[in-house]
Amino acid sequence: MSAITLTIKDETAGGKTTNEINVSFASELTTVKEIITARVTAEVDQYNNKMPEYFKGLVEPGDAERTLNGFKLKEKRKVDAEKQCLIALDAFQKNGFFLLVDNIQSESLEQMVVINTNTNISFVKLTPLVGG
Repeated sequence: MSAITLTIKDETAGGKTTNEINVSFASELTTVKEIITARVTAEVDQYNNKMPEYFKGLVEPGDAERTLNGFKLKEKRKVDAEKQCLIALDAFQKNGFFLLVDNIQSESLEQMVVINTNTNISFVKLTPLVGG
């Protein structure tokens, strides 16, 4: 079985897409926790490999300034993926954002999800998430 790559979207409550990232999963059966962790890790890796001016991601790195283009770090540095993941998982449990899989709201981190190349995954942020 080969990896499944999905385009994960960030959407507003009104359904407007604000960001997209491609994320690969090892199998069709995964959990909500694994989806969140894979997404956050992918965007941190993407940032850390290129070190662009702006970080676009689910969790705003600490010491960053929100701009129209993403989050601008006050000084260029690597972002800690593990720390960002912990903040994102905690935020999910506190309803800081919704995770929709094929337009169905995920209920818990341990919820099992079957994915394929046609699966739609969207993150709907309710409040800004600030991390490390």
